[in-house]
Amino acid sequence: MMDIGKLFSLEGRVALVTGGSRGIGKMIVEGFLAAGCAKIYITARKVDEINATVAQFGDKIIGLPGDISNMEGIQKLADQIAEREGSLDILVNNAGAAWGQDFEEFSEAGWDRTMDLNVKTPFFLAQKLYPLLKAAGAQGRPAKIINIASVDGLRINPWETYPYQASKAAVIQLTQRLAARLVKDNIYVSAIAPGAFPSSMNKAARDHEEESAQGIPAKRIGNAEDMAGGAIYLASRAGDYVIGETLVIDGGIVHALLPSHFAKP
Repeated sequence: MMDIGKLFSLEGRVALVTGGSRGIGKMIVEGFLAAGCAKIYITARKVDEINATVAQFGDKIIGLPGDISNMEGIQKLADQIAEREGSLDILVNNAGAAWGQDFEEFSEAGWDRTMDLNVKTPFFLAQKLYPLLKAAGAQGRPAKIINIASVDGLRINPWETYPYQASKAAVIQLTQRLAARLVKDNIYVSAIAPGAFPSSMNKAARDHEEESAQGIPAKRIGNAEDMAGGAIYLASRAGDYVIGETLVIDGGIVHALLPSHFAKP
């Protein structure tokens, strides 16, 4: 008989979740812990947020503060992981940025920061951690990379967040290309496209839950269990036949929202 517990278990695995101290990243961290992860590294710029998450979840969480929006920070993080681990089972590229500004005034700084953190960082972090991921991957027990995209990479939103939408569409394509390259090394790449989840990036969902829920076919915003469930599925044995796919977790925004219900700016 199939053992459902083992199918979704992450027992003994080592993971890195970027941006893991809050929001969607923290939801994934909590889920991975519940699924049996042996050790989870998290990184973020704000030391106090990392310390709070470590204090909340215990000694299986290791905080590595830093800025991974640039190559120096990416290399530093990869070096820190390599100093501590001989292999890495799971990489979750969750850290991201958004920038909204009027089209005629949109700044190069906003464009560059968003595109760098959302697209360049996942690629180069995967590249720098490739030896550790390759060491962990084996036939029948692959290593996993999970990129966090967005529903805004699949459809247009009503806000002037030009590089955010472009970057998240790029993440979806990058996921497919990385999947094609890394599958031979037993590293399986997939992505999640979240809809409305409460976070500092989505303050509307966080601070105006009922109002935000009205534009979602499921009539609610996403919660920690929704996000953790999808991430655990992709990271565990349950998701071992899913390669290059983007899992949409959005309550129906992309595939079940009629045009007449689309939010107006």
